[in-house]
Amino acid sequence: MITEAGHFSLVLAMVVAFYQATIPVYGAHVGNDRMMRVATTAALAQLFFVAVSFAALVHAFVVSDFSVKLVWANSHSAKPLLYKVSGVWANHEGSMLLWIMILALFGAAIALGGRNLPLALRARTLAVQGMIGAAFLLFTLLTSNPFERLLTPPVDGNGINPLLQDPALAFHPPFLYAGYVGLSSVFSFASAALIEGKVDAAWARWVRPWTLAAWMFLTVGIAMGSWWAYYELGWGGWWFWDPVENASLMPWLIATALLHSAIVVEKRDALKIWTILLSVLAFSFSLLGTFLVRSGVLTSVHAFAVDPERGLFILLILCLFIGGALTLFMVRAPQLKQGGLFAPVSRESALVINNLLLASAAAAVLVGTLYPLILEVVTGAKISVGPPFFNLTFGPLILPLLLLVPIGPMLAWKRADAWAAVQRLWAAAVIAAAAGALALGLKSDGPLLAPLGVALGFWLIAGAVAELAYRSRVGEVPLATAIRRLVGLPRLAFGTALAHAGVGVVVLGVVGVTAWQQEEVLVMTPGQVVNMAGATITFRGVGPVQGPNWRDEQGRFVVSAAGREVTVLTPAKRTFEPSGQTTSEVGIYPFWSGDLYIAMGDGQEAGGQQARVVRLYFNPLVPLIWIGAGLMFLGGALSLSDRRYRIGAPSRGRAKLGAEPAGAST
Repeated sequence: MITEAGHFSLVLAMVVAFYQATIPVYGAHVGNDRMMRVATTAALAQLFFVAVSFAALVHAFVVSDFSVKLVWANSHSAKPLLYKVSGVWANHEGSMLLWIMILALFGAAIALGGRNLPLALRARTLAVQGMIGAAFLLFTLLTSNPFERLLTPPVDGNGINPLLQDPALAFHPPFLYAGYVGLSSVFSFASAALIEGKVDAAWARWVRPWTLAAWMFLTVGIAMGSWWAYYELGWGGWWFWDPVENASLMPWLIATALLHSAIVVEKRDALKIWTILLSVLAFSFSLLGTFLVRSGVLTSVHAFAVDPERGLFILLILCLFIGGALTLFMVRAPQLKQGGLFAPVSRESALVINNLLLASAAAAVLVGTLYPLILEVVTGAKISVGPPFFNLTFGPLILPLLLLVPIGPMLAWKRADAWAAVQRLWAAAVIAAAAGALALGLKSDGPLLAPLGVALGFWLIAGAVAELAYRSRVGEVPLATAIRRLVGLPRLAFGTALAHAGVGVVVLGVVGVTAWQQEEVLVMTPGQVVNMAGATITFRGVGPVQGPNWRDEQGRFVVSAAGREVTVLTPAKRTFEPSGQTTSEVGIYPFWSGDLYIAMGDGQEAGGQQARVVRLYFNPLVPLIWIGAGLMFLGGALSLSDRRYRIGAPSRGRAKLGAEPAGAST
């Protein structure tokens, strides 16, 4: 009965979504306030019905209702509760329902948090959200019904994909979807502004919090997926340029550009065309990622294996929204005037360069991701595009961007003195140079560019600190006054500096593990000893371990350093029931300088003894990658808590699309 209620509630949500997509936008067109106010009620009602449907599916998984086909295919009665719940979105149908749930949540958040928005803009924005919701609800009900019943319920289920039975993968999809779907709010604001014919600084102020929230969720979602790949797949790496990984990176790059572009619109009433286009492209890349994952065109550990008919339906949705928004953009673009002028050397120019480099990096990733697919369709040839391509295209675009990051905040708006800005960063430059020289002295046998990478990471971190010092006028006023100014800075300033410093920390982690990783593959017998990165590793043998729905062949590796035992690592070959599928569970010990990483392979005979193939890695500084991502997330959260984000845009008249506000400087 609960399952049927969930299905019926999903149908009601679709009806409400169609209502939300039509009535408010018509009301805005004819100037009917009552019809426009319907948007808020409809958005809240849609969230309610989708939440009821989602709760019904969660209930079916928790109680192991194997009469529901989706539960039978993706759950098992012996699974821990966490994985019963995460099994809801560990498949195509359930993850689509989660996608729709988050979409409805953002729509309701706009309805409740956008009460200071002009009524017509709010109505049109929520109407576009309703259109997106209606399209995906229709797709789910027609092609991906999560509540389909089995005529003869089996005794037990097939269980979840073993690779997905992991804590990081339990939380990774909700965070990633919150980022993907969160960009729909930015798309809706941009579409509403184009329909309405009004774009100004107030619009940019309204858009920035939603962009920042989506960017934060994307950041932590990508980081969790990277961490999962690092410790679950047993290959010792953290990023493989997998097409589905790229599908999450592309909207993140565009969202980062959009965050900075919206600042220029808000502060200087410029870059309107660029900001609107980025708003459309950010969600367009999210839809593209949805298509790649669910169309069956990719073979990836992250992808859902679904039939091409579903992919065609998603492709139609993608064409409808992306094509419609870009067509509307082309019609309105001639009316979009840039507003405030600025000199070639100014903060606006720095942000323009920042955006161009980010957009170009996203384009490079797009080409590397889609080229093999297009080539296969056109010629039938199958090729793979891997790290060498991306290192040669993505890297050269990101390097100058990172060099410029600390300089931008030191430049004045409209017209700036480049030499003065560089002088404010002399201390950061000294710290970066010293760090690079130290890295060269300690690791002279590594790649020649690695010390430059270390210097770049410290340049970003020290530059973030220098930005706060500059705003506090350290060295120009008495220390007590500088401290008071520092304490009085808005949280947005601290959040921005923390996010930029987080990028520097990520750079240090990437350089460390890329340049100085150590790897050794060998066959080890019980009692054998091997040395790596100053640690002594002794293999003690393999023993069985039984879990709730799995059994392990677990190895024991005693790790000693400086003559004393520091830990025992227990990598394993894990077999899941009832599928019989196996995974590799790695052992990781974090030293201060990096991770000791052990993956154990299959057994074999060696000298009359039962031996194991063992892969040993030492990954220098690799934890900094996820620590830096966490700092970026915290920086975004700190910025989002700033009062100027919470109070929204100032209440003032909105200029005609592209018109110069009264009294604006040029």
